[in-house]
Amino acid sequence: MSGYLPATDVQRDEMLAALGLANLDALYGHIPDSVKRVERLNIADGASELEVRRKMEALAAQNAVFPTIFRGAGAYRHYIPAVVGAVTSREEFVTAYTPYQAEISQGILQSIFEYQTMICELTGMDVSNASVYDGASAAAEAAAMCREKRRQTVLISAAAHPDTIQVVTTYTEAAGGKVALVPVRDGVTDLAALESLLDEESACVYLQSPNFFGLIEDWEKAAELAHSKQAKLIAGCNPFALMLYRSPGECGADIAVGEGQPLGIPLSFGGPYLGFMACTEALTRKLPGRIVGQTTDKDGKRCFVLTLQAREQHIRREKASSNICSNEAHCALTASVYMAAMGTEGMTEVARQCRAKAHYAAKRISALPGFALAYPGEFFHEFVTQCPVPAEELNARLAQKGILGGLPLEGNRILWCCTELNTREEIDLLVGILGEVTK
Repeated sequence: MSGYLPATDVQRDEMLAALGLANLDALYGHIPDSVKRVERLNIADGASELEVRRKMEALAAQNAVFPTIFRGAGAYRHYIPAVVGAVTSREEFVTAYTPYQAEISQGILQSIFEYQTMICELTGMDVSNASVYDGASAAAEAAAMCREKRRQTVLISAAAHPDTIQVVTTYTEAAGGKVALVPVRDGVTDLAALESLLDEESACVYLQSPNFFGLIEDWEKAAELAHSKQAKLIAGCNPFALMLYRSPGECGADIAVGEGQPLGIPLSFGGPYLGFMACTEALTRKLPGRIVGQTTDKDGKRCFVLTLQAREQHIRREKASSNICSNEAHCALTASVYMAAMGTEGMTEVARQCRAKAHYAAKRISALPGFALAYPGEFFHEFVTQCPVPAEELNARLAQKGILGGLPLEGNRILWCCTELNTREEIDLLVGILGEVTK
């Protein structure tokens, strides 16, 4: 099989003749011989499609794919209805590119508008953008929205996801701001400590609920504390938890962000994922990335456009707080199709099953010797227990049974997760293996 050639020999000769050149060397004649490479590049010869396929399949076979998973920590395994892949794999969606020309991009613009609408309904906020790269980036971009000339300090709960803390810190410090961690007490943010940290230099507070330990945080109280010092509250969300608990909008948050991977996007060994962002109307002009708006054409028909393009990087770059001018359009489309297919009742049922199965697992596991719950608070579908043996050793035993165990944490603790895909039988099997380990 030959490699891809962008032009035939005849076409190349015609182009050289049109330029009045004898050969390719003449085309590059202005380049000194001293910088030209004469010897062949050390690149292997091309392989056939069959040879490449065999090589890639051999590499893929080295991946460990667990049929049973009890781990979350930011990426979650949920059931994805077949209709999601059937719709999102259609060629008009797969091949669609940047919708710069609204008159020929109505389909992709409408899909983004529908996504934005659903995110606003989910979070209780006024406006959503077309998405960003992942949940951690969304949190960092939200913090950038809040920073002002005299307010450069971002307060972030130490109970937030460690990756989110790291990304927010990188963004903030690189822009000349400061990050301060709010201490944790009994697995949740210490609101008394938050109150003492808030001052006139505080730009915002980032509070994730459920937090990294799976516990439910008090967004409403945090919003009151932040607003008392004219700071903003950024609420980090799990989309399914929003089906059972009060939304960021109801709790007084200014910005809602989160990882959209649970919404019909497979684990895929870590990506691509989806960062969703929504905010109050007052912050609309600071929202980064794209926003699709609904309008009417000259005939009065419904249509869609990219709106508020003068906000930041597209035109007023000197005032920009973000350099994001793209979005995860196909992942956002996937989330939209998933939410449309599931509906409010379907997503609520998934959330109920997640919570019920996690609480059943927590009750069974914490009854075993040495596996007591680490924290007393309310949790959604993740929880932390002590571990009477080294967590890595425990997970190695579970892996032998085709089970991906919880995430090991410091202090010989372990973070467990259940979703609607974990059956009662799987949980009982897990508990049985843990019981054997403790013996």
